[in-house]
Amino acid sequence: MNDKDLLLSSYDYNLPSELIANFPILPKENAKLLVYKRCKNQITHLHFKNLAQILPPCEIIFNDTKVIKARIYGNKESGSKIELFINHPLKNNDFLVQIRGKVKEGQILYFENKLQVKIKKLHQDGTREVEFYNEQKTLTHHEVFKILEEIGHVPLPPYIKRADEAQDNINYQSIFAKNQGAVAAPTASLHFDEAMINELKKNHSIHTITLHVGAGTFKSVECEDIREHKMHSEFFYISDATRALIDSSKKILGVGTTVTRCIEYYYQNKIQEGYCDLFLHPQNTPQRLDYLLTNFHLPKSTLIMLVASFIGREKTLELYHEAIKNQYRFYSYGDGMLII
Repeated sequence: MNDKDLLLSSYDYNLPSELIANFPILPKENAKLLVYKRCKNQITHLHFKNLAQILPPCEIIFNDTKVIKARIYGNKESGSKIELFINHPLKNNDFLVQIRGKVKEGQILYFENKLQVKIKKLHQDGTREVEFYNEQKTLTHHEVFKILEEIGHVPLPPYIKRADEAQDNINYQSIFAKNQGAVAAPTASLHFDEAMINELKKNHSIHTITLHVGAGTFKSVECEDIREHKMHSEFFYISDATRALIDSSKKILGVGTTVTRCIEYYYQNKIQEGYCDLFLHPQNTPQRLDYLLTNFHLPKSTLIMLVASFIGREKTLELYHEAIKNQYRFYSYGDGMLII
């Protein structure tokens, strides 16, 4: 490792805007897959439909979090419009949110279905702590999620410059989506449909963890020495069956950066449920995971640094430039990369 590996500016690259995917490729199996074999230092250009044939013997772990409709539109008492975006649930049925528009502590905001929001605390970073209630009754997290399903909007990432559409309700959920709580999809999982999973099951076992992806996943690193970055935390849960797999010596493929951080956090701390704030980078490398399947990530993000923790910063940037040269589609609805 050299000193450049710890500098934020070393994780920058230029991406032509036309390579940002605004919609997914359908059928999903036609998405491109860049395969990097570390032992041979070899790059191959394939498609997701080839995955089952080329994947080495291993156990596969997916994230079964479900994206909530985290964006809602309402009004202040004055009638002026307001936009609220949920970051993640807090204790005591509160939520951490972002609000577009000026608000103050104690203020009430009004939304559809008689939903009201009380501002409890303002943070310097622009986030707010709030509680939701309906006809003076405080709502639990799951009661809020239920109302959001009716009035909320799919929280497409900020780099997708369009309004959400009905089809995003399907496209922006993974096939394993079960446990509500994420405000962003575990995007590597979006490439899989039932036929692909059945094909993989012929020679591989499928497992899941739950990590509720928070809005912090889009937060850019701002300190030049990346070790000074304060990593966001996200709730996770690992079942006894998946824990036993991680504790074994079997080879594991992590589908996505969220799965990777969750597995590595458990491996280091032996905690099955809690809040994961693990920041993987070239000076803090994975200890348990063998293979990684992931999408292509934003410059200067903790996600591209996670990829660099597997294969090094220079190799990561080399693969990204190779993907750009070959017109791969980037980010949430884009193509993928397999590191074996």
